[in-house]
Order: sequence, then C-alpha cells, then structure tokens
Amino acid sequence: MKDILKEIVAHKRIELKEQKAVVSENYFNENYKENVHHSMKEALIASNTGIISEFKRKSPSKGWIFQNANPIKIISSYEKAGATAVSVLTDQMYFGGSLKDIHTVRDKINIPILRKDFIIDEYQLYQAQFVGADAVLLIAACLTKEECIKLTDKAHELDMEVLLEVHAEHELEYIQDDTDMVGVNNRNLGTFDTLIENSFKLIELLPKDKVLVSESGILNTETVLKLRKVGFKGFLIGGYLMGTSDPGTELQNFINKLK
Repeated sequence: MKDILKEIVAHKRIELKEQKAVVSENYFNENYKENVHHSMKEALIASNTGIISEFKRKSPSKGWIFQNANPIKIISSYEKAGATAVSVLTDQMYFGGSLKDIHTVRDKINIPILRKDFIIDEYQLYQAQFVGADAVLLIAACLTKEECIKLTDKAHELDMEVLLEVHAEHELEYIQDDTDMVGVNNRNLGTFDTLIENSFKLIELLPKDKVLVSESGILNTETVLKLRKVGFKGFLIGGYLMGTSDPGTELQNFINKLK
C-alpha cells in the first residue's frame, strides 16, 4: 500500500530546495516585521464553540473539493459565521493551496490563522511568519522528536504558536511543556483512512493541562458535543465545509445548531 505521507514529505523536500534557490532565508531575516499576534490557544480557551474552520481546495483522498475557492470570500465568511480560528492549507501539490492564501486574508480578518502544511524545515516557519500566520502545524508522524523540539523553539522565537498533531499513542512523547496545543488527527496520514474514534481513544492519555483539538472526520454537531464532553476545546472542520457551495453559510448553520 502506498504511504501518502512519505510521498508528500519527499516532494516537500524537493519543493523547499527550489524555493530556497529563489528566496533565501536571509531575505526573511532582512525583511522581518512584527505582526499583530492573535493567540489561537487563548482564542480556543475563551471560545464557546472552538470551531477551527479550514480552507482547502483539494485533498489526496478526494481530489478537487472546491477548485476555484476564493480565500477572501470564504475565510471572511468563516469569521462572520463565528469561527474561533481558521486553518489554511498552504501545500500546493496535494491540497491546491498557497502562502498567498494567508497573505491575502491576514489584514481582512481578526481571528487566528493556522498555517497547515507539512513543516519539516525552519525555512517554512520564516515563510509562515512573513505572511502573517499566528500558529503552525507540526506533525509528529513526519518529524523526529528532536526536530519537533527545534521547530517549536523557532516558531516561538518568531512569535507563533504550535499545534502539535499526533495520531498514535507512541507519538505522545513528542508533547513537551512548551507545546501550545495538541491535536489528535483522526485521519491516518499514511492511508488517509479516517476514524473519529481515534480522538476518544487517545483522550485519556493526553495531558489535561493542554488545549486539545480534534482534527478531521467531524461531520455533525453531535460529534462536537461528545468530543467537548471528554475534554477537547478545538474542533478542526475542513472537507465537510469546503464540500458545500457556500462554506460560510454551512458553518453558520453548524454553529447555530451547536448553540
């Protein structure tokens, strides 16, 4: 069986080499500017819904979901509908995204933006900070523990928070004292099979002092309520919303039911 995660990371290394040849890391240092920081962690703690709505155009498992999706229109409608934060897929090859999607909406909204990508290099953190991301996703499955610690430290140095994503019990050792948020991915990134039960399975093993997020496979408010009852504060919803003709209105309806 093909391991999709390994394929994505292998392509990411090639992609990064090409990007570094065009824009050096020194460029980001020389043009560094402090951004207004919107804390995703604090937003989730304060929220009564905890919805992290996601913007993506396609996925490896489904192909194109919303090919011509307009980030300004959709992400602004997410904020208006009551999203606590927004996750933006910036991988181009497999998810149809771009750093430009964050850049174009950053000054249009006032909620936290998570750069969601397969981050394996500090260079990607500089990119995220440059376009105005407030937080980045670090995926335990594609990093060593030492790499994860190093990238977390650099993200904090650049005034960004980290959502550490785990999928299996053996990855829980990646969680450190300074990990801002812990996400449980219900999707196996190797096969892209999704089981919401994964969040319920791992919740008892997760540190209670962390802000916990359940990711993927959330299709209804009943699931959110059950996840909230066991301790989750954040609920990342992407494909379900983007698979509709009007993701913002769908989110509004979802939140109205949740209330």
